[in-house]
Amino acid sequence: MSDNVAHALAGAGGGIISMAVTYPLITVNTRLQVQRKKDSTSYTGNMDALRKILSTEGIAGLFSGLESALFGAAVTNGVYYYFFEAVKAAFERASKRKNMSTVESMVSGAVAGAMTCIITNPIWVVNTRLTVKQKSTAEGESPTTVQAFAEVIKEDGVLALWQGIIPALILVINPIIQYTAFEQLKNRVERFRKLGSLDFFVLGAISKLAATSITYPYILLKSRMQLKQSKNEGERYDSLVDGLRKVVAQEGVAGLYKGIESKLLQSVLTASFLFMSKEALFSYAVKLLILLGARRSLANAK
Repeated sequence: MSDNVAHALAGAGGGIISMAVTYPLITVNTRLQVQRKKDSTSYTGNMDALRKILSTEGIAGLFSGLESALFGAAVTNGVYYYFFEAVKAAFERASKRKNMSTVESMVSGAVAGAMTCIITNPIWVVNTRLTVKQKSTAEGESPTTVQAFAEVIKEDGVLALWQGIIPALILVINPIIQYTAFEQLKNRVERFRKLGSLDFFVLGAISKLAATSITYPYILLKSRMQLKQSKNEGERYDSLVDGLRKVVAQEGVAGLYKGIESKLLQSVLTASFLFMSKEALFSYAVKLLILLGARRSLANAK
């Protein structure tokens, strides 16, 4: 068996760890992204959102939808790394080179990103709705992930699970930028020395900072389009272009960057922990496959 499965398992584990560590930031950012009206309950910024969530919902409010997010992170990163490493291996066999070129990195990222997007969009539709669902501490338990899936299908139909798929597919450019920058930076550093955990943390942070800064307006639109769409023409986004036009008209250009501070912090930390933990988990994933009889030796583990 090739390393694809080992990379997928390590990526899934790294995704779970990084998601769990940074989830409160995701909650704050998502609620700021989807907020449109301004009233006494509106969030004026990241710290105000954090304070209001804690005061009205408790610490549990910061982890709304965590169950679906952890599942989504595991599947997303597992699928992404599987396809990325598969395409990468194909390029390396064809070119007889150990490292991919920039173009090859981008193609690998595009293929892996598109497949990941199509497969996992339903999970993130449900997670977005669970994350922004506000409840007071006096209310009952929030719906489970399975209940939320059933609710979306019952109320909006199966196709609603792929709401926001267009901006999500456009956002394939985000991991392309991220992983291309990461691979190229890693290749440059490896010319001089072997990389350690701190190196992967720093390189992951730099690559994700660049990717998120460039693609943030599409991230915001994806979150809004994944929500249950209003029947009000002025609040409903019928397409990506329609969404862009309405955000700028109603909130100004600044509206496209609402909540970007918490998103940048969350994205950088998530990517850093993901790359660092994924590299640490890779050898364990290989050993697990050997124990399961799916791999013969460690000779070609990396």
